[in-house]
Amino acid sequence: MFVRLSAAVAALSLLTGAALAQGAKPTDPQIAHIAYTAGVIDITAAKQAISKAGSKDVKAFAEDMVRDHEAVNKQALDLVKKLKVTPEDNDTSKTLSKQAADKLAELGKLKGADYDKAYVANEVAYHKAVNGALETLLIPSAGDAELKSLLQTGLKIFQGHQQHAEHVAATLK
Repeated sequence: MFVRLSAAVAALSLLTGAALAQGAKPTDPQIAHIAYTAGVIDITAAKQAISKAGSKDVKAFAEDMVRDHEAVNKQALDLVKKLKVTPEDNDTSKTLSKQAADKLAELGKLKGADYDKAYVANEVAYHKAVNGALETLLIPSAGDAELKSLLQTGLKIFQGHQQHAEHVAATLK
């Protein structure tokens, strides 16, 4: 469980730390791809939780994650089409995807209450990391006003997800 948590935090810390250390900020096409990738990662984890979770609260939370992240990702895709921007794959999005796939397999080996606790604890950590990256790097680096606005809207939604995950985690102890 803690390996999954630290991987999510490390991946997004890598994102903010590497970009800030180089003094380079991500471009709008890179930001779009990073944000979309982070959403896909959470959707994939939530779909696994819907099939594996034993707790009805965990399943309901996972269903909310699928619904909300799919809606935000659809808005993101609509926006990049409107702006005629091609999301740009980059080292950050590739690293996030690889680590998420590895850790999803690790979570998949858990069952019952162990799975429920690990999934929800990961959701708390993942949303903290994503929210931090949005606040400190992605939103400030976004050049396009509509992209920045979508990221700000996403941040509000994802802060709510973090609070919801924290609440569900507290009920599982």
